[in-house]
Amino acid sequence: QVQLVESGGGLVQPGGSLRLSCAASGFTFSSYAMSWYRQAPGKERELVAAISSAGANTNYAVYADSVKGRFTISRDNTKNTVYLQMNSLKPEDTAVYYCNAKAKKNIIWGQGTQVTVSS
Repeated sequence: QVQLVESGGGLVQPGGSLRLSCAASGFTFSSYAMSWYRQAPGKERELVAAISSAGANTNYAVYADSVKGRFTISRDNTKNTVYLQMNSLKPEDTAVYYCNAKAKKNIIWGQGTQVTVSS
């Protein structure tokens, strides 16, 4: 079964940290570029960070301007897992975070995990 399962979301105070994980199964994880998106209430889903597949520029990553210097995306191809380390969290980071896998025309989405940044 092809699936992505996110975990690690929760409630955190401003300035705090969280690490999201996304476990992949049912497809060749290393061949897929992996991304994290987020969607806040009333807003469109936006790209947060993306990392290349194992066959491309290994571990080449891009970030949204709003998270540069605070978030880090990484992947472990031996565990079929992609991570998003989030530091110095702000209330505006509150959203549902989705994991995404893409290779050519194949796109896979996870079910999302809620991140709430509030005091």
